Amino acid sequence: MTGPASAPDRSRRLILLAVGGLGVSAVMTQLVLMRELLAAFSGNELVFGISLGSWLLLTGAGAWLGRWISCRGAAGCAPDADHAPRAQPAAPLQRMPGAATPTSPIRDDGVAVPIGFLIAGLIAVAAIPLAQVVAVRVLRDVVFIRGAAVGVGGTVLGCLALLLPFCLVSGALLTLACALLARREGAPGIGRVYVADSVGSIGGGILFSFVLVPWFDHFALLCFPAFLSLLLAAGLAGHFHKRLLLASTLIVAAGLALHTMLIDADDVTTAVQHWGRPTVFRGNSPYGRLVITDDSGQLTFFENGVPVITTHNLDRIEETVHYAMSQRPDARRVLLISGGVAGTAREILRYGVGEVTYVEIDPLIIAAGRRFLPEYLADPRIKTVATDGRRFVQQTAGRFDVVIVDVADPSTAQLNRFYTAGFFAEVRRILNPGGVFAFGLGHYENYVSPELARLLSSARRTLQPSFARVRMIPGGRVFFLASDGPLSLDIAARLEQRRLATKLVRRPYLEAMLAPDRLADLDRAVAQPADPNTDLNPALYYYQLRHWLSQFTVRAGLPVGALLVLLGIYLLRQRALPRVIFASGFAASALEVVLLLGFQALYGSLYRQVGLVVTVFMAGLAAGAWMAGRRLDGWNALAATHAGSAAPPPLAGRMPPSVAADVRRLARAATAGLAEGRRPILSLVTSAATRLFGFRVALLHRGDGAQAGPRRDAASGRRHPAMPPYTIVLLLSLALAGLAVLLPCLLPALGRLDAIAGQGVVLLLTFLLAALVGGQFPLAAAAEPGEAAVTASRLYTADFLGAALGALLVSTLLVPLLGVAAVCLCTAALNLAAAAIAWRPATPS
Repeated sequence: MTGPASAPDRSRRLILLAVGGLGVSAVMTQLVLMRELLAAFSGNELVFGISLGSWLLLTGAGAWLGRWISCRGAAGCAPDADHAPRAQPAAPLQRMPGAATPTSPIRDDGVAVPIGFLIAGLIAVAAIPLAQVVAVRVLRDVVFIRGAAVGVGGTVLGCLALLLPFCLVSGALLTLACALLARREGAPGIGRVYVADSVGSIGGGILFSFVLVPWFDHFALLCFPAFLSLLLAAGLAGHFHKRLLLASTLIVAAGLALHTMLIDADDVTTAVQHWGRPTVFRGNSPYGRLVITDDSGQLTFFENGVPVITTHNLDRIEETVHYAMSQRPDARRVLLISGGVAGTAREILRYGVGEVTYVEIDPLIIAAGRRFLPEYLADPRIKTVATDGRRFVQQTAGRFDVVIVDVADPSTAQLNRFYTAGFFAEVRRILNPGGVFAFGLGHYENYVSPELARLLSSARRTLQPSFARVRMIPGGRVFFLASDGPLSLDIAARLEQRRLATKLVRRPYLEAMLAPDRLADLDRAVAQPADPNTDLNPALYYYQLRHWLSQFTVRAGLPVGALLVLLGIYLLRQRALPRVIFASGFAASALEVVLLLGFQALYGSLYRQVGLVVTVFMAGLAAGAWMAGRRLDGWNALAATHAGSAAPPPLAGRMPPSVAADVRRLARAATAGLAEGRRPILSLVTSAATRLFGFRVALLHRGDGAQAGPRRDAASGRRHPAMPPYTIVLLLSLALAGLAVLLPCLLPALGRLDAIAGQGVVLLLTFLLAALVGGQFPLAAAAEPGEAAVTASRLYTADFLGAALGALLVSTLLVPLLGVAAVCLCTAALNLAAAAIAWRPATPS
């Protein structure tokens, strides 16, 4: 044990290390469970949004729960009251809200925050994720019908039930850590917890994506954060002399080590998950968890639970190949995007082509294909390329006679990129004159539902600007053929002319598939009104989502209405700053989705670059929070100079009336611009920038009766900021609104830059967005009155709830339905509204 003077510092470091370890564990657990839940519940964008939204919502609930634990027995702490009485400092502004005396140690004395809960929580964080993975794999077919798709209601309930334990514990631990540090450091301690959590998340994301996932299964991978959490728990237990908790930590660590050495949990649970079909391969890649099963000689490749490749599926292979290749039977160069491992590439070779370029994004699929299906890729004329298909099309200098896209339906934003007007134009560029482009969409048997009709109509309307001729073939899927040259539906005659023996695609089958009534059905379907599909207005995957939902009976009106009412009540009951944090949490989710969509559209889904975008976002959160903490140090020093003075420091948390008038005019200008639609975006940006600049100048140089400008400490000569935390939080909210308005203008312009410069701008915008969001939290903690635990809980809950709403709505509904520009404007309006409501006039001192 170190001396008395250094004991509090060591306690502080240990708690911050524990928060960093929690960040590592949280992000790695989240990534693993997202994969597992996608595997259990069909793997489309809605399932991803539900699972991510549930994670954030439950973590927010855990943060709210943490105030009750942290206030257990604490004097003056009333977690059930937003306006609880609190002890006042002897001198005005000597401490930030919730702060203890500057020299008070962090200890567990029955009145302070119980440190034992933090240690016990770290032990739970180590053990819970492994149990959750077991539950996802084992209980899916127990609770739901084996092999049947799970509807929205079941997905929501399943995600909430499975994620509940870890999220509640991790959210509560954040509040506990904030309360512990705030006892000695005040509100800056809450900011340091935020920074430590963000830094841990950065490390966990990098460790997961670039180091561990290619080499370890999910159980082995989760052992790394588990042992890290146990190590930190042991360090805290030893430092605070918690012998029982230290013994518990060592027992859990020993049990986990023995379990890892003696039992292959991944093998056992995978066998249960695919009961009845022997598993011949399982592995992880940065793109998902790959499992291969053998059902009487038929191999099925499951990526994140979705069957992506099935051998001996001659129906799909022949339709995918022969509808396109029969149009240009003398083709010499063919590009195949995905599907080659199943035998599609080998089937193309029957036309005597000189080269088939087969592009697959996941190198693990290619490696597994060479291992288990070597005959399908052995021909030297098949050239395999492990990269993103769209990225390949954007960069290749080659030209092709036929391009075949054999990917799944656009159920995610990633897949939707292969069905947009931008991609179709890129394919047209690499086709030789008269070349053919082909892809399949939907599943058509004998009836075109309204949802399928809109799907097909959108695809056709998207194709028509790039190709002079478009034909559709109603096979097992609806196959689209597009070309500037002639296209024929007399496919049987062409196959017979080349004497190609096929098992399914023969004259009797083709005559049935191309019957006049089926073709008439398709003509009626594509006559339905539908929006074309673009990268920044992905209408097609919204139609695909509606088509998927049409398989289930969904009565969401009452539950959704009840949730909206509860959300409204929650926001009405909150103070101004938590509402601002709620809006910024929504902006973080919404604008990050926009940036990722823009990045993928412009530069393809290069996994490591997209992972870099996410990493830069987390780094921006940490940097913003760190810079805000430094600002708080300066404000504390300024506040200390007014100790014992009757007057508050300049602009102490309140806005001059003339500045508030500027803000109200800005809000009215933004509202008017939104009401007029998308045309005045540039004028709105100009107006907003001018007013924000004027607002900044006014804050620095206009006092309205209060002393303005920075102050200089007489003893040290150090300049301290006159702008209080409350003011800066609202300024950051306005800056977020400005950035949201700018993004729809900036993203299309990036296409005119070279790839390196464009990616650099996207990363810079990502960092700026995250820094604005990250900077608000510590400052809001300093400006929000109340006990530290209550303040941290209130702000974390608002942040997670806003982010959850953004994650659930933006990528799954708002972007496909409204488009990127409208989503950005809605996000700007939300942040402007939150800031406008938070303005409060200056009061005379």
